[in-house]
Amino acid sequence: FSMIRRPPRSTLFPCTTLFRSKEKVLHQSLIFLSEHSTEKVSNLNYKMIRFTALLVIIAILYSCGTDTFTGADIPINAKTISIPFFENQAPLVQSSLSYKFTDALQNRFIQQTNLTSVNRGGDLNFQGYISDYQVKPISISSSDVANQNRLTIKVFVRYENKLENDKSFEQSFSRYADFDSSLNLSTVEERLIDEIITELIEDIFNKAVVNW
Repeated sequence: FSMIRRPPRSTLFPCTTLFRSKEKVLHQSLIFLSEHSTEKVSNLNYKMIRFTALLVIIAILYSCGTDTFTGADIPINAKTISIPFFENQAPLVQSSLSYKFTDALQNRFIQQTNLTSVNRGGDLNFQGYISDYQVKPISISSSDVANQNRLTIKVFVRYENKLENDKSFEQSFSRYADFDSSLNLSTVEERLIDEIITELIEDIFNKAVVNW
């Protein structure tokens, strides 16, 4: 089958410090060490230079509270995150959707941040529900027959950042995937759901902690 998907948004979000990324910091430090290593300095002085450069790197990387591997801008004092179950309140209920979505959102933050997951009351807290799940024709042929159908999933998210309240929000996120009308939904549904959830999680993660 053919599937048309919107391209994911960029997740390149540099730390607003002297250097814009970990790679640039390391590059600048290596140049610094290389220049000094050509001088006739003692082993002790060279070790001191290298140690000082390492401290500078650490200070720069952590001064802005940014996870340089994922681009996540998380408050330094944030330690916990709570993501309770997202109930399915859509008119058409897909049995496994809530479990898949909740699990994917939890895993994204656990795997890509240093936050500890708690049941409730986290420094960063998510709440929400599946608000819509629908399939409708989108491409009609000259004989009034649908060439393609579109599966759309919409999620309402309430995000609370207790340490930086200005970054809290309430917003609906929607993504879709198209499939050939000659295919039965049951044969492609699980794959489409997984694809859409991946894009939804990307959007929510970026909105909450990457600030694009």
